Amino acid sequence: MASQLITLALIALIFSPLISAVDVSHDGRAITIDGQRRILLSGSIHYPRSTVEMWPELIKKSKEGGLDAVETYVFWNAHEPLYRQYDFSGNLDLVRFIKTIQSEGLYAILRIGPYVCAEWNYGGFPLWLHNMEGVAFRTANTVFMNEVQNFTTKIVDMMKEEKLFASQGGPIILAQIENEYGNVISSYGAAGKAYMNWCASMADSLDIGVPWIMCQEDDASDPVLNTCNGWYCDQWYPKRNIPKMWTENWTGWFKSWGGKDPHRTAEDLAFSVARFFQLGGTFNNYYMYHGGTNFGRTSGGPYITTTYDYDAPIDEFGNLNQPKWGHLKQLHDVLHSMEKTLTHGNITNSGLDNGVTVTIYATPETSSCFIGNANTTTDATVTFQGSGYSVPAWSVSILPDCKNDAYNTAKVNTQTSVMVKKPNEAESEPAELKWVWRPENVHDMAVLGKGNSSKSKLLDQKIIDDVSDYLWYMTSVNISDNDPIWSDNMSLRVNTTGHIIHAFVNGEHIGSEWATYGIFNYVFEKNVTLKHGQNLISLLSATIGYQNYGAYFDTINSGLTGPVELVGRKGDETIIKDLSNHKWTYKVGLNGFDEKVYSVDSQFAAKWESQDLPIKRMMTWYKTTFKTPFGTDPVAVDLQGLGKGMAWVNGNSLGRYWPSFLAEEDGCSTEECDHRGSYDNNKCVTNCGQPTQRWYHVPRSFMNGDENTLVLFEEFGGNPSLVNFQTVRVGSVCGNAYENNTLELSCNGRPLSAVRFASFGDVRGPCGSFHQGDCKSEKDAMSIIQQACVGKESCSIQASDDVFGSSTCSGVTKRLVVEAVC
Repeated sequence: MASQLITLALIALIFSPLISAVDVSHDGRAITIDGQRRILLSGSIHYPRSTVEMWPELIKKSKEGGLDAVETYVFWNAHEPLYRQYDFSGNLDLVRFIKTIQSEGLYAILRIGPYVCAEWNYGGFPLWLHNMEGVAFRTANTVFMNEVQNFTTKIVDMMKEEKLFASQGGPIILAQIENEYGNVISSYGAAGKAYMNWCASMADSLDIGVPWIMCQEDDASDPVLNTCNGWYCDQWYPKRNIPKMWTENWTGWFKSWGGKDPHRTAEDLAFSVARFFQLGGTFNNYYMYHGGTNFGRTSGGPYITTTYDYDAPIDEFGNLNQPKWGHLKQLHDVLHSMEKTLTHGNITNSGLDNGVTVTIYATPETSSCFIGNANTTTDATVTFQGSGYSVPAWSVSILPDCKNDAYNTAKVNTQTSVMVKKPNEAESEPAELKWVWRPENVHDMAVLGKGNSSKSKLLDQKIIDDVSDYLWYMTSVNISDNDPIWSDNMSLRVNTTGHIIHAFVNGEHIGSEWATYGIFNYVFEKNVTLKHGQNLISLLSATIGYQNYGAYFDTINSGLTGPVELVGRKGDETIIKDLSNHKWTYKVGLNGFDEKVYSVDSQFAAKWESQDLPIKRMMTWYKTTFKTPFGTDPVAVDLQGLGKGMAWVNGNSLGRYWPSFLAEEDGCSTEECDHRGSYDNNKCVTNCGQPTQRWYHVPRSFMNGDENTLVLFEEFGGNPSLVNFQTVRVGSVCGNAYENNTLELSCNGRPLSAVRFASFGDVRGPCGSFHQGDCKSEKDAMSIIQQACVGKESCSIQASDDVFGSSTCSGVTKRLVVEAVC
């Protein structure tokens, strides 16, 4: 028995990965790992924005995309929602996430913050912190700093206990303290500077054995490394002799309720990366590489949507966003091939005419070159070291050996995947969805004024520690026969900083109103009919995520902070009765949430009605069962027809929904997006005039083997009869390869069923609208592609005259273009 145990131990030792500590440091050029300067390419994946079951595949795709590391924030309010009550379960299992990164052989970058911004609720701060006596955020305040140190230390200790820092043999090579503080430090004066220095000192004292970074803080004190965030960081340089590092290269942008869908082209994103490395950068992190979903009530803003897709290289559902993922992968491969030269070579920059620059990295052994063209309209023909190079406008060509053009950021040699949504083949929807319903009990508040606390003032909604989106404000006002305000023309006026208000007077709903993105101070005013004697005013305030960015963002009012007034008008005379200092009764949340009627284990689960299903009725719960869609494709639920509310599948929150909130009408274009010129989030937008978000991600792990329960809380009033589940897959692909490159096509596990278009030569038009230009190859490209690809899950073919024959193309950049159906 003893010998068997010894044998098993030896086998385990032989086949287990050898984990040894590595030395992570830096010099003025790059991050060093065991003394070797490294080119590091990283991507942000936020563990709470996906599921545990999704993590391995997301990280695998990141590695296949050429990344060296995965970066994540740590979300304080998710882990400590109530004071000293911690949660690291499910998709909050930070240790498991870091170990999943390690299992793929990637490094990890841990941005502890603990302020994160991230379009996350309240920037990651727990609301109980705001309610601590004497606290002031992000400044030299003892109460605040003690809590920051407590949480930061807890996270560091957890990582140390599991030996997850690189100094212990783990994957974490960098950690971050604070976040983008340089953007707001001037608002905090000397106390802000003292706080920033304290952050650096406190972090350093934790002795993690790897460097600390502090993004967007030019004055970050030694040994903390300052880094850049933005759409472009090529012109940014650190003040000290430290590496040029980019912690947030924004791959797209977030979306707000009422906002359009932002897109950043693969060409421009690649241009920003290549320019950064051309001008001395050695570390680039994509924010986001996979954006994911704001499940539950985690979205911030306010008014950030449930989807956090971000137009990232891996989309919200976990699919490759092509061509962005593939175009970047090819760039990463080229940059990695030049690691030695880029981190050790002597750098020579030359400026030519019309925005063209040439950069040479030279070592005694070899040289690597970049030719950049920052002109936004004019392509360049550059003669360099005796050879001619064509460099399109707003692009960078990379020559790893200073001779052969291996990559150009504007020339995409990867497929575009057109994603489609397919009906649930497990059942006929929406016809087979049978709905039951129950009303939300507003009677106790709207008619009886029942609450659980009272104050003679209006309270900021943050007082409830964010345990709910909802807070009732209720007061009673006595109107006597001779009250000066009495008239036939009276109104209720509420100055609100709440995101949504629903107003009831004597049990009658008199109206609702909600803010628009960015304007959260507004006046709600509706005519009211009062009676002599006692009148009950019940106001329901709803939040859509708390502010997450800006100086003193934590102090911005929320809820119904007033004044609340009754206004009486008699001819030219206006009389105002201020109710702000009346006795106000408060009720936190809604009864259905308290009873957890969305949970499959709720003791109230049987109290549903099957008759007379109401539609367009506010404050209503709906429930149905549905069958799990076949296969493994990601699943989305179409909530078209509903107003606003929250959704759960088998008790798992999908997040807030609001399909009735339409995106702005103006700003979209039917033209193909031009990648040339600086990008911002107003360029290349789509979805004008359509629901801001119609489809909501349902992770496969949320569903059972067959039958599932969907529960909706409808706040505004909607019609559930159109709800249906769909799978998300590649519907067609458009391949593009410039001459002497290889065209690769894939339908993500499905065979290519047909070829719609194929040509090698001068091809014009965008994906879906290709047409032949002035010339093409002598051989029939369609038949060649059909023979090589139809019926196969993937195929590859060289874009060359050898394959397609010669052509009459003269002075034209030839390319092979294919559109195929999956």
